[in-house]
Amino acid sequence: MANRITQGMMNIQLLRNLNNNLGRLEKLQDQMSTGRRINKPSDDPVGISFSMRYRTELSVNSQYQRNVDSAVSWLDYTDTMLDQAGQVLHRVREIAIQAANGTNSEQSLDAFKSELEQLYEQMVNIGNSQFNGKYVFNGQRTDVKPFPDPSDAMNADTDSESIQFEIGLGVRIAVNKTADEVFGTSSDADNVFRVLQNLIQALDPYNQDGIQQAIADLDSRTDKLLEARADIGAKTNRIELAESRLKDIDLNLQALQSKTEDADLAEVIIRLKMDENVYQASLSAGAKLIRPSLLDFLR
Repeated sequence: MANRITQGMMNIQLLRNLNNNLGRLEKLQDQMSTGRRINKPSDDPVGISFSMRYRTELSVNSQYQRNVDSAVSWLDYTDTMLDQAGQVLHRVREIAIQAANGTNSEQSLDAFKSELEQLYEQMVNIGNSQFNGKYVFNGQRTDVKPFPDPSDAMNADTDSESIQFEIGLGVRIAVNKTADEVFGTSSDADNVFRVLQNLIQALDPYNQDGIQQAIADLDSRTDKLLEARADIGAKTNRIELAESRLKDIDLNLQALQSKTEDADLAEVIIRLKMDENVYQASLSAGAKLIRPSLLDFLR
C-alpha cells in the first residue's frame, strides 16, 4: 500500500531540513568567528579529551618553567653573594700578608685591625643577605636571620636543609647554599668568622704565628668557597638545559593543541559558502512547495 503524503508532512520535512541547514551554518560561523574547530564538547568528543590533556600538560609545563626561572634567579643571587664573600676574603688575605712581614708600625697594625673589623661586619651582612625577603643562607628557615648576633657569628645556629625546586617530572634540584657550607660550622677551624676574629686578635698584641695560621685557614675557606661557586655554576648550566627542553616541549604541545582545536579557515570558508548556497536553494524550493493553498486547488 502506497503511503499517503500530505501537505503538512511536506511542510514539516521542509522545516526540519531548513533547521539542519541552519545548524550547519551556525557551526561553521562559530568556527569562523573563533578560529577553533572545537567550541563545545559535542563538536568532537574524542578531540576534546585530547585537547584537555594537552591543556593540562601545558599548564604543568608552564609551572615547571616558572620554577626554572625562580631557581635561576636564586642561583644567580647566591653566586653574586659568594663572589662578594670571595672579594672580602681576598682583601683579608692581602692585609694578613702585609701584617705578617713584621716591619709594620703600630699605626699600620691599628689601621689593619680597623679595616678587618669592617670586613668582618661586611661578611656578616653577606651572611644575612635576603632575596625577595628570604634569607638565602639559612636553609629552609628563610624567615630567620642566620647571624642575628654579629659579635658571635661563629657560633650561630643555622639551618642546613636544602631548598629544592621541581624542574621536571620527578626532577628536583637544590638551589641554595647553607651557612655551614659557605662560612663554616661552629666547630670548623676555618670558620670565616673565627678566622677573622683570630686575625684581629693576632694584631694586638702582634702574633706572627697567629697571623700565619689565619692565612692558612683563609686559604682553606677560600677553596671551599670556590667549590661552592663551582657547584652553583654546574647547577645553573643544568637548569638552563632543562629550560631549553621545557621550551621545546611547550612548542610541541602547542602544535598538537592547535592541530586538535584550531579550524582550517580555508576549508571552513569553502564549506560555509557551499552551505549558504544550499540554504538559499532550500529556501527557494520551500517557497515553491508551500505556495499552493486551498484556493489554488479550487481553480
